[in-house]
Amino acid sequence: MSDAQQRARQEEQVAELCAALVRAYSGEPDLHFRGRRLHRGRQPLPWFAPHLHPSPDSDDFASFRGTADGLALRLTASDAALHEQLRPEEPVERMVFEMLEQFRVESLAPEAMPGMQRNLRHRHEQWSLSFHHSGLTDTARGLLLYAVAQICRARVAGQQVVEQTEDMLEATRFALSPLIGHALAGLRRDRADQAAYAVHARAIAHTVAAMLHSPDGEDEEARDAETDDKRSVFSLVADMDQEIIERFTTAVSGRSPLLDDAGGAYRIFTTAYDREHEPASLVRKELLAELREKLDRRIAAQGVNIARLARELRALLAEPARDGWDGGQEEGHIDGRRLAQLVASPAERRLFRTERLEPAADCVVSFLIDCSGSMKEHAESVAMLVDVLARALEQAGVASEILGFTTGAWNGGRAQRDWLRAGKPAHPGRLNERCHLVFKDADTPWRRARPAIAALLKGDLFREGFDGEAVDWACARLDARVEEHKRLLVISDGSPMDSATHLANDAHYLDHHLKDVVARHEQAGRIEIAGIGVGLDLSPCYSRSHVLDLAASVGNAVFHEVIALMAGYYRH
Repeated sequence: MSDAQQRARQEEQVAELCAALVRAYSGEPDLHFRGRRLHRGRQPLPWFAPHLHPSPDSDDFASFRGTADGLALRLTASDAALHEQLRPEEPVERMVFEMLEQFRVESLAPEAMPGMQRNLRHRHEQWSLSFHHSGLTDTARGLLLYAVAQICRARVAGQQVVEQTEDMLEATRFALSPLIGHALAGLRRDRADQAAYAVHARAIAHTVAAMLHSPDGEDEEARDAETDDKRSVFSLVADMDQEIIERFTTAVSGRSPLLDDAGGAYRIFTTAYDREHEPASLVRKELLAELREKLDRRIAAQGVNIARLARELRALLAEPARDGWDGGQEEGHIDGRRLAQLVASPAERRLFRTERLEPAADCVVSFLIDCSGSMKEHAESVAMLVDVLARALEQAGVASEILGFTTGAWNGGRAQRDWLRAGKPAHPGRLNERCHLVFKDADTPWRRARPAIAALLKGDLFREGFDGEAVDWACARLDARVEEHKRLLVISDGSPMDSATHLANDAHYLDHHLKDVVARHEQAGRIEIAGIGVGLDLSPCYSRSHVLDLAASVGNAVFHEVIALMAGYYRH
C-alpha cells in the first residue's frame, strides 16, 4: 500500500473511531464525519469553535479524541435552538460567542470521566500552541484574540492558561480586566445556565469585536501596519469559523411523491430522440482548433506541475503487482537453472531468485461533466481540470475517460411535443431529449483526444440535464471495462434540472432519481462514485463529495483537492 493510501486509510479509521465516540456519548445514531466535518445524516453540523478542527498532518490522535469529546458535549449540553436565538450576527462577535459556548460545555465534562477532561485540555493546548507558533500572536489583534481565548477558557473551566505562553499574556490580560472583568466573572458562575451565560458571552464578544475593529496609528506607516494586522486577523476569523462566511450552498434535494407512489420506478416518455455524440463532430474544425489553443493558454498560465500530479496519482492508485523474477540473489526461492553452477562452484551462494513486484495501476477513472446551462460559466475551468487530470492519469498508467451529459433541446423539445400531441397523459416521467457526450473514451490516448476535450468550451452544448440517467450510463461504461478498480467523478454545479420534466411531474422527480441511482451503485460496490460540486455542496446526492471553488483555486491546489477526494479524505 502506498503512503498516500496509508494516510487515507488512517484518516478514515480515525474519523470512524471519533464518530463512534460521538454517537455513543450523544445517543444519536446517524452522526458521522464527512470531509472532516461532523454530519447528522446528510446535513452538516455547524463548525462550533476554532479548536475543534485538528489536522491529520500536524495533530496527534489525542487531539482528535479531544475534538470528538468536545463535539459530543456540544450536542448534549447545549440547546441548539436557544443558541441560535441568542448568538449575535456580526461575524467577529459570532465567532467569539461560539468559542465561549464551546468552553462552557467543555467545562461541564463529568468528573467521573477524567480521560475526557484530559483529552479536552490536550486539544485546547495543541490548538493554542499551533496558533502561537504560526506567528498569529505577533500582531496586536492576533494577540488579543489569543488572550481572550486563553483567559476565558481558564476562567470557565477553572484551569490555568497554557503555561508556555502565560508570560506573553500579562499586558493584554491587564488591559482587558476593566473591560470584561464583570462579564468574565459571570461566565464561571452561570456556566450551568445557558441563557444566563449567554448574556456574559455576548458582552465579551461585543467588546472584543469593537477592539478588533477600532482604528489605531496616526501616520501612514502605522496605518499600513494596522491594515496588514486587520487583514491577517479577519482572515484568521474566517478560517476559524467557516460557518460565518459559508460561501457554498447545498444542492436542493427532496423526495418525489410520484416516485414514492411508483415504488421508485423512473419513467421515460420516449427514447426516440435520445442521442450519444462525439462532441468534436459537432464543432467546426477551425473553431475546435481555436478552442484548443485557448484551453492550452489557460493551462500554461496555471503553471500546473503535471509530472508531480502523475507521481501522486500513481502512488495513490497503483498497487504492487508481479512483474517477473530477479535472479542471482543470496536468498529467496531456489533457482533451478543455477543448480549446475553449484556443482561447478560449491562456494557460490547466489543460487536464489526473488519475485519482482512493481506498482501497477489496474484502475480506470471516469469524469462525468454536467453540461447544463449554469455550468457554461465554469466550462473553461472544468475543461482545464479534466484535461490536466486525464494527461496526468495517462502518465501514471491509469485509463481515463471524459463524458458529459445535456439535453438535445430546451424545454422538452420533440419529446414534449409528442407528449402534447398524445393529449398530455399524467405523470409522463422524463420529458426531453437525452444527449450524452463522449469527449474522450478510456481507450483513446490523451494526445488524440486533445481536440475533442476542447469542445467543452462550445457554449451551445450546455442546456439541461438528467443526472441520474447520466450516472447510470457512465457506470455501465465502467462496468464494461476489465480494470479491477473503477472510479466515477461527477462534476456539477446544481441539482438535476429539466423544466419540461418538472412541470409535468413534480419538483423533485429528477434529484430523487439521482439519489436512488447513486445509492444503488454505491451499494453494489463495483464502482466508487464521488461528487465534485462546483461552488455547491453535493452531499445530499453523493455520500462522498467535495466542493471546489474554481474561481479562487490557483496553481496545483485544485488538482490536489480532487486527488484528496479520490484518496477518500472527504469520505464520511
